[in-house]
Amino acid sequence: MSNRIFVALDTPKLDEAKRIAARVRHHVGGVKLGLEFFCANGHAGVHAMAELGLPIFLDLKLHDIPNTVAKAVQALGHLAPSILTVHASGGRAMLEDAKAAAPTGTRVIAVTMLTSLDARDLADTGVAGSAHDHVVRLTGLAREAGIDGIVCSGAEVAAAKAIWPRGFFVVPGVRPTDGALGDQKRVVTPRQAADAGASVLVIGRPITQADDPDAAARAIAGTL
Repeated sequence: MSNRIFVALDTPKLDEAKRIAARVRHHVGGVKLGLEFFCANGHAGVHAMAELGLPIFLDLKLHDIPNTVAKAVQALGHLAPSILTVHASGGRAMLEDAKAAAPTGTRVIAVTMLTSLDARDLADTGVAGSAHDHVVRLTGLAREAGIDGIVCSGAEVAAAKAIWPRGFFVVPGVRPTDGALGDQKRVVTPRQAADAGASVLVIGRPITQADDPDAAARAIAGTL
């Protein structure tokens, strides 16, 4: 895709999401709608956002037994998202069934490890080893399951691409050099993520909370 920036519209307010998307539409490649937006606005909200003409990244991070996830993906099919997320930790069968249930044209992407987590958080949940090792392990699982790609931090995308050269890599937690970290722990700049092999950069607050979101999006795009 020509513009790798997807703006994260993490708000339950449809009017606010539409307003920001309309302002930045010429300097982003798509919009990311997450759980907060979807729970508040549902299918109708996604349809309303699609009217702006930008690709939709539906970031629901589905994670359940394979049959349930497959049926959920089927239920979302008429929304025709460009990208749909599931959790890699759901296992091979769940990933396979999610991909099989997805409509043509929708990339199914597996979330490896949230960028709000670090090695200490992994240890708290009983996962041994580093964040890097965990992401690489789940990248291999996703590739073998036949889905389209993964979500990982910019710190791991180069290693993921090394073992999956044709994978599609979504990198959230991207911050400009002078950007505040917020609730992110493992972050990189847009340029660093792009150079490491990111297919899509997910950027939220540096754009949505800027005094001029369009100028912020344009400035970030200019660094790529």
